[in-house]
Amino acid sequence: MMTEANALGHYLKDRRARLDPASFGVPLTRRRTPGLRREEVAQRANVSATWYTWLEQGRGGAPSADVLDRIARAMMLTNVEREHLFLLGLGRPPEARYQAPEGITPRLQRVLDTLDHSPAFIRTATWDVIAWNKAAAAVMTDYSALPNGQRNVLRMMFHDSRVRAAQPNWESVARYVVASFRTDVARAGAARDVQSLVDELLATSPEFTAMWRDNDVRGPGDGLKVLNHPVAGPLSLEFSGFAVDGRPDLTMVIYNPATPADAEKIRTLLMP
Repeated sequence: MMTEANALGHYLKDRRARLDPASFGVPLTRRRTPGLRREEVAQRANVSATWYTWLEQGRGGAPSADVLDRIARAMMLTNVEREHLFLLGLGRPPEARYQAPEGITPRLQRVLDTLDHSPAFIRTATWDVIAWNKAAAAVMTDYSALPNGQRNVLRMMFHDSRVRAAQPNWESVARYVVASFRTDVARAGAARDVQSLVDELLATSPEFTAMWRDNDVRGPGDGLKVLNHPVAGPLSLEFSGFAVDGRPDLTMVIYNPATPADAEKIRTLLMP
């Protein structure tokens, strides 16, 4: 039966064997085995070669989170591989390490575009909208008309008069957004990344200040959203949020018309 230490050692040995020495700037000298040598990984991770060898052999003792992180960087592990390393070594995932996303794939955009009459968008863990479909532009906000830095749901909720006017119960919606935003940011380890936004809203919005200081948190979920659209009038939409596979930093939010009448209103908005 394989112990946790043996499983960690086996995983490290397997990952090391898959590494291409040329990608790490290591001279392509004669090698008996594929991948990097143990001492090369140890040097890159700034740990003892003897101790790293013991770790691969399942007798190095429990590694610290810092050591595992250095080994993950030394081996250039992906986020998924790094998480698995921590699960084997410490029995828990690593602390969140937020990285701002660069965008989405064309395939993911096509998923949005297939939702003809259901507004949908993709937001980051810091609630920046980075992709949307035509229905979202027509019903929610024309995000293409906004500069990149202004496509943040939290900022729009407190600073965009059109967004505010569309919410029949603005205070309730705003509290939900603030609480959910706080949860997502903490989960992603992105507090530093949003500090300037939070400071801006604290300085400009007494309403945000009061809600932020309540320290409420909300988990992901679904529900019913009611909007007062300036052209279509009242709209009822059922919404759900979905994690994007392989991209834990992204959430796809889909709003489906609650009734045939709501669907017809959206179809009318999208007519050329």
